[in-house]
Amino acid sequence: MRLGVHVPIAGGLLEAVARAQRLSCTTMQIFSRSPRGGPAPALSCEMAGQFDRARRSAGLEPLAVHGPYIINLASPEPAMWQQSLRLYREEYARCTALKAQYLVTHVGSPRGDAEAPAIARVAEAVSQTLESCDSDVMILLENTAGSGQGLGCRFEQLAGIRAQVRDQRRVGVCLDTAHSFAAGYAIHTAQGLQRTLEEFDRTVGLAHLKLVHLNDSKVPFEARVDRHWHIGQGHIGSEAFGRIVTHASLSHLPFILETPKSTEADDQRNLAAVRRLAAGSSAPRPRTMKRRTHAAARR
Repeated sequence: MRLGVHVPIAGGLLEAVARAQRLSCTTMQIFSRSPRGGPAPALSCEMAGQFDRARRSAGLEPLAVHGPYIINLASPEPAMWQQSLRLYREEYARCTALKAQYLVTHVGSPRGDAEAPAIARVAEAVSQTLESCDSDVMILLENTAGSGQGLGCRFEQLAGIRAQVRDQRRVGVCLDTAHSFAAGYAIHTAQGLQRTLEEFDRTVGLAHLKLVHLNDSKVPFEARVDRHWHIGQGHIGSEAFGRIVTHASLSHLPFILETPKSTEADDQRNLAAVRRLAAGSSAPRPRTMKRRTHAAARR
């Protein structure tokens, strides 16, 4: 099981690796810059190389970088879209320098515009970003909770974006459990989890699911609000997380916790809870679903 947390980079990239090691993580996620805006800190070749060597030596694979929140690739405003594209291309280049495997991407909000042109704008931004840099970094489109005017709460929307990207080989999906639950996917029940994964396979294709954000939800089912909570203490619950982390269609994937934290002890408790659930489930393993290609999923 590849299990890790979103690690703060306060104190520098090497300290982030040290934090992940103290937590006995086997994968990790970071921001490469402030998610709220401002200029990105300089990233020298020397520092990027030191970080890469330290991370690999610690066995932290894969590395996911979460894109800044200020980027809105779905924006209908030309100036905002161009600014978001510039920042996104910059972030993709930073991920390449850090030798990350994944850039996790919130696709943004169309601000009341229709869904179809918003999907086209996101796909065009992703296409231009991939074309701007010869890189192995895979872009992961993250599902959302469905709050406000955001895009990406339905699997069909993620599939629609990916279908319009010119280089689909470098585009996958990150599935967030709290977002899925809040958006109306009943992953808190055994049947609901199976139906959710079958629907994902039909629309996107399980072969394109590369990472799971493992978060409980502070809000009830279908609340359409993004509120992460501690594993087993929210409305999804421990029993459901036991099924999720041991499901045959998910257990091979890296899991990243984005649960609330004030100290490393919070991460330690949440990681321990997941490890107990992964090791202690005595329920029969759910059947593995045949993974489909994207083309097959849309037929």
